[in-house]
Amino acid sequence: MPLLSCRMVFMSVEYLVLLSGYGLLSLITFCFYGVDKSAARRGRQRVRESTLHVLSLMGGWPGALLGQKVFHHKTKKVRFLVVFWLSVMVNLAVLWGFIHCGFFSCSYFV
Repeated sequence: MPLLSCRMVFMSVEYLVLLSGYGLLSLITFCFYGVDKSAARRGRQRVRESTLHVLSLMGGWPGALLGQKVFHHKTKKVRFLVVFWLSVMVNLAVLWGFIHCGFFSCSYFV
């Protein structure tokens, strides 16, 4: 029975950390989209597309989606969107693997 309670506690903490990480990366990514849109309007140095993709791949894709909608930014460039959606799929596949293949288990923390 102690193993079950240990697992429940760690899973709660792990998921909280995971959600916090996604939230923080999404906020950062959203801000990067805003900065890039502003730079595009002013003719200044832009944020590299690879930077936006890496942020999305790492878990900031919800913020990227919001940034695309709010700033009407990077919504027409097909190549960019293809890479963006591939990064979302890879991120979700890795997340699924971590959750369903035992990464979030008590044995990693004991």
